[in-house]
Amino acid sequence: MSIRHGLLALLERGPRYGSQLRTEFESRTGSTWPLNVGQVYTTLARLERDGLVAPGGESPAGHTLYAITDTGRAELRAWYERPVDRAHPPRDELSIKLAMAVGAPGVDIRAVIQSQRHATIRAMQDYTRLKARALAAVEGGRAGERDDVAWLLVLEQLIFQTEAEARWLDHCEARLVRLSLPADGRAAAPGAPQAPQNPAGTAADPTAPHTAASAGNTAAAPTTTATTTPRTARTRRG
Repeated sequence: MSIRHGLLALLERGPRYGSQLRTEFESRTGSTWPLNVGQVYTTLARLERDGLVAPGGESPAGHTLYAITDTGRAELRAWYERPVDRAHPPRDELSIKLAMAVGAPGVDIRAVIQSQRHATIRAMQDYTRLKARALAAVEGGRAGERDDVAWLLVLEQLIFQTEAEARWLDHCEARLVRLSLPADGRAAAPGAPQAPQNPAGTAADPTAPHTAASAGNTAAAPTTTATTTPRTARTRRG
């Protein structure tokens, strides 16, 4: 996540001070990626060092205001035009967990997958409910409200992400079945059961979706509220 460029984007709308930038950043993204004031001021110091922002006076309350420079605007335009680099993806805890669980003595990797699948589906349901509220706000005559539209886009990305995760978990489970890998990770014994066969006699496709719900539709799973949901209600600005 580029806090650096996110702050530049907010400063393009006019001078801001640190806590104001934090509030507006979280409002725009629905508090999905919360910031603290220390992060904001540390980033502002680096932006000032690089000539992308400059002090721009004080607010009525005495807070130091920061304004974007011409160099900062050029950097922001380049960021918008430049594709996000996927050459070095961020570490993913779930991928690392499953990778370590393979072959780990005493670990039932299929139980790990099943537990995560339940949590993923619950999160998908929560995101879908929040999307319905955000969509109602946008379609209720507030389509010009930037924060409502921005929050809707973030929610839809989260929904697609959890759908993909659910499909990947199904694929992992099917892969384990095809490889006849026991739950505790030990080497398969001779005569271990093979992957399920379809009527034509060929192995079932492990990449076929099993649990992922389509975007915008509630997944078929218990409606328990997930504890990892970024937030449960949209807070309107005063």
